[in-house]
Amino acid sequence: MRLIGIALSSAAALFLASCQPQNAATDDGLPGNTDDTAPYDGVAEDEVLRFTGTEPFWGGEVSGNTLTYSTPEEPDGVAIEVERFAGRGGISFSGRLDGAPFDMTVTPLRCSDGMSDRTYPFAVTLEVAQETRSGCAWSDRRPFEGPETP
Repeated sequence: MRLIGIALSSAAALFLASCQPQNAATDDGLPGNTDDTAPYDGVAEDEVLRFTGTEPFWGGEVSGNTLTYSTPEEPDGVAIEVERFAGRGGISFSGRLDGAPFDMTVTPLRCSDGMSDRTYPFAVTLEVAQETRSGCAWSDRRPFEGPETP
């Protein structure tokens, strides 16, 4: 089981490293060149990160080592224990939902949910139930732009 966790963390690290521009300076905390090996620190470990996605609708939040994942079938959400990994170009959260792997990567890229006039500071990729889903995320320190109620 530990070996699977290490493999998932390694895969997440490779994915996160590939999502960032190479040899380009950025203003949002991403490493600027291939010599920079510092982990992403744009979302503090004690910060609540909220996320949302469409088609199918899903969302939730991460607080500490607990991720609450909601769907139309589970509107109050299901809490799962996750491990956090900070890569070079973002963070990931890995756990298990109903016995299956649950892996979510969060990358500092402007994101639109396609249904509202909001712009979010983070793009999300979720691997759950052998499906890949895309969404957006925000926090209190890095809020979305746009209407409070879409």
